[in-house]
Amino acid sequence: MPRRGATLELATIGLLHDTPMHGYELRKELISLLGWGRVLSYGTLYPCLKSLVRTGLIEADDDPAVEVRGRRNRIVYHLTAAGKEYFARAMEDSGPATWDDETFSVRFAFFARTERATRVRILEGRRSRLQERLENVREATQRGRDRADAYTRELQRHGLESVEREVRWLTELIERERNPHDEPPPPPT
Repeated sequence: MPRRGATLELATIGLLHDTPMHGYELRKELISLLGWGRVLSYGTLYPCLKSLVRTGLIEADDDPAVEVRGRRNRIVYHLTAAGKEYFARAMEDSGPATWDDETFSVRFAFFARTERATRVRILEGRRSRLQERLENVREATQRGRDRADAYTRELQRHGLESVEREVRWLTELIERERNPHDEPPPPPT
């Protein structure tokens, strides 16, 4: 199991891989990347950034172009060479930790920087994990069906349908990864 905060660190490094950013920009991008339901406080972000600076994966520089009403300039964070190497190695990982709920989303967001074979292993692992979970939930639901009220049963049904939908989605992605020439054209924008 990945250590707590590792997912935030990977997401931060991934975003800084593209362009340097200051904390406010980075927070906005992280919230967008991690999903609408996630709240990311500065009290979580800045300790992460300080840790990444301490480990030498990112550097922090004052941005002389950004004056903030009499206060010190904003600090701009950028990836170091060690940070780029770390990110490249992380993108090669396809082990069980990459299939976890939180980790998978961040990994998926950076799939464009991941080799096809690694993407397939991660997608298959995620699907396998969800199929196991689905089977366990179905069994537990059946066992407790007569003890659950209508709202609990509805919540269970919703959960099952959500996981089934994700399994179908993963199956489609795996097929597209295996047969890249069969991929439909992107939708018009």
